[in-house]
Amino acid sequence: MRDLRALASIPAPTGAEGPRLDWLEQRLRSAAGRRVRDEAGNLVWLLGEGRATLGLLAHVDTVFGADVPHVPHERDGWLHGPGIGDNAAAVIVAVDVVERLAPELTRSLAVVFTVGEEGLGNLRGARHACAELDPDAVIALEGHGIELVCVDAVGSSRARLTVTGPGGHSWWDRGRPSAIHELLAALETLLSGMEPDVAVNVGVISGGGAVNAIAARAEAIVEVRSLDEATLDMFEERIGGLSVTPPSQLAVEALGRRPAGRLDRGHPLLAAVRDVRRQLGLTDTLGDGSTDANAALALGIPALCLGCSRGHDMHALGERIEVASLADGCAQLEGVLRALLVA
Repeated sequence: MRDLRALASIPAPTGAEGPRLDWLEQRLRSAAGRRVRDEAGNLVWLLGEGRATLGLLAHVDTVFGADVPHVPHERDGWLHGPGIGDNAAAVIVAVDVVERLAPELTRSLAVVFTVGEEGLGNLRGARHACAELDPDAVIALEGHGIELVCVDAVGSSRARLTVTGPGGHSWWDRGRPSAIHELLAALETLLSGMEPDVAVNVGVISGGGAVNAIAARAEAIVEVRSLDEATLDMFEERIGGLSVTPPSQLAVEALGRRPAGRLDRGHPLLAAVRDVRRQLGLTDTLGDGSTDANAALALGIPALCLGCSRGHDMHALGERIEVASLADGCAQLEGVLRALLVA
């Protein structure tokens, strides 16, 4: 709990994870194994020799800016604070369990505290780590979600649509195309006809200058999420085929893509996890999510994601986790690591 409070007190917006990684490096200065910073900026904790049997990934970045107060506090058995579960809890569970278990490991382990998992980080740290380390299997850790095992990777594609035009006076220049009107029409075309199980979201929209001015510029940031790579391809093709009324112009900027993927239900990694969860009395529910595990599955590396606590309001200022459930998170990770890495 002391470590968790300390880490969660350090802001770590995507792209500015340095202070948290510095704290982790100092915290682990006397731990077994060796620590290195890779080219992506990840902190890699290596135990054992040779190619890693398992890569254990926990991201350190959050969705909150450095200006957001990070003051974790406990109330009625719950620990509250921005990013307390996503993903400070997962990072500290990894530290706690691996540090205690290190002397017993008989197979190699690479613990990677990754950067760039949230938002437009596009799994930058996980992609680099999985490609460079090429472990036999990967487990991604998330602070929330101990109720299920994520075996399906939700892929996503994100883009910025920008419409520019001549602008003008809303009365005297009536008839000129408005960048806002053109953008809305393009978005309607993009959204129409999508399958119901595909999640399309216009997350940000902006533009214009005054109520009595024809907008000369408008912008939207859109995202699609799916379990199917073909759906992501189709969405990107639809974006590429959009058009606006001349003399307006449309520019499309790709902002990133997370690959979709799926772990074979018969893989030994999942079998080991399920066996441990049965012993602990945890549910055998399988689910999906968008995590560092996506990066591994995209490379053909068997991967899944485990949660470390029960929580609520992820990505909200009121985020909280149940303190007692952290014991289950630690026990689950220790049991799985023993099954995979201790002869």
